[in-house]
Amino acid sequence: MIKCQGMTFEYAAYSEGEAPAPVLQGIDLSIEAGDFVAIIGHNGSGKSTLARHFNALLTPTEGTLWINGKDTKDAANLWDIRRSVGMLFQNPDNQIVASIVEEDVAFGPENLGVPSGEIRQRVDDALAAVGMSEYAASSPHHLSGGQKQRIGIAGVLAMSPGCIVLDEPTAMLDPSGRREVLDTVTRLNRETGMTVILITHFMEEAAQANRIIVMEAGKVVMDGTPREIFSKVDAMQQLGLGVPQITALAHELTLQGLPISGTILTVDEFLQDFIKGLAI
Repeated sequence: MIKCQGMTFEYAAYSEGEAPAPVLQGIDLSIEAGDFVAIIGHNGSGKSTLARHFNALLTPTEGTLWINGKDTKDAANLWDIRRSVGMLFQNPDNQIVASIVEEDVAFGPENLGVPSGEIRQRVDDALAAVGMSEYAASSPHHLSGGQKQRIGIAGVLAMSPGCIVLDEPTAMLDPSGRREVLDTVTRLNRETGMTVILITHFMEEAAQANRIIVMEAGKVVMDGTPREIFSKVDAMQQLGLGVPQITALAHELTLQGLPISGTILTVDEFLQDFIKGLAI
């Protein structure tokens, strides 16, 4: 669904004579339809800039990015690209455009020119998909942060994209809100096959994906499954990144000689492995 080849991006210089600031450097990657990909990296690594390319909010300075085979640098493709890739950002309040939840969800398909009868069905289906049907007639400003982000996801779903890109959608939420949002996108990926690209700095969230891309200084420096990536505890620390807390605990216990096998990603895995070790 998404393919980058030799993709580089530079922001324009602030003043005359100043060199452009490179943000992405020679990105080569492919993302298949139905994937759930987490992109991680410390601040300034280029992950949010990369995310904005997937919706053609930014276009490469050099190299090429194709969305469903369409070159994002071709202005004739922008309409189709932005219909097929929806985006959700950090601050849920900045994405609310209406005073009633169902009107907010309907905003996207209305602007796409979808017939009114179909809009009604899309809104109902989208709210049901994120578990927010009972709030259809409510004011979004009275909802919690997690509920607002779920409304934002519903608004994207109502436009029927094949892919949703979430740029740190839980950064401003409490643990309960983060869990609501992550459970929603995980379920959508598994039940509908929607492609999900999650930009996050929470390693526990990244562990829920099928694939993790690690960025550093505008480059992809690691790419693999969560178990492959988080098995490299020392390498992650050298990049200024952590691993899920339970993974770090298991790693430390292994260094102390406890019989813990493999890379642990969840508490359940830890308990099963620890109990098995005690039995031995």
